[in-house]
Amino acid sequence: MNWHTVLDVVSLVCLVTGAFMSLAAAVGLVRFPDLLSRMHAGTKPQVFGLLLLLTAVALQSGEPRMIPLLVLAWIFQLLTVPVSAHMVGRAAYRSKHLHEENLVTDELRDVVARAGDEESR
Repeated sequence: MNWHTVLDVVSLVCLVTGAFMSLAAAVGLVRFPDLLSRMHAGTKPQVFGLLLLLTAVALQSGEPRMIPLLVLAWIFQLLTVPVSAHMVGRAAYRSKHLHEENLVTDELRDVVARAGDEESR
């Protein structure tokens, strides 16, 4: 077993696991009942699956100059996906597009109520 075979096996494992994580995100988007659950399913496994897929691409390319580009793509995903999920979650909460019975604790209720009181003044 040579070095190229080991890289092929590691990249295969990364590709299959990354594809499985992306599939899990897609299934979660279809199967989960409310927006907050779907948002969680669409963000968490997607970012990890992308990391694994980019790792497999970096291993298979063998080009050292590809690594900074792939790391940059992953960092942008890592920074933008949680921010966009946070904004979608806040918008869903404020517009009442969620199932409140699924919430364990509602930490935003007081904050939103105070903000509504300040706007009405």
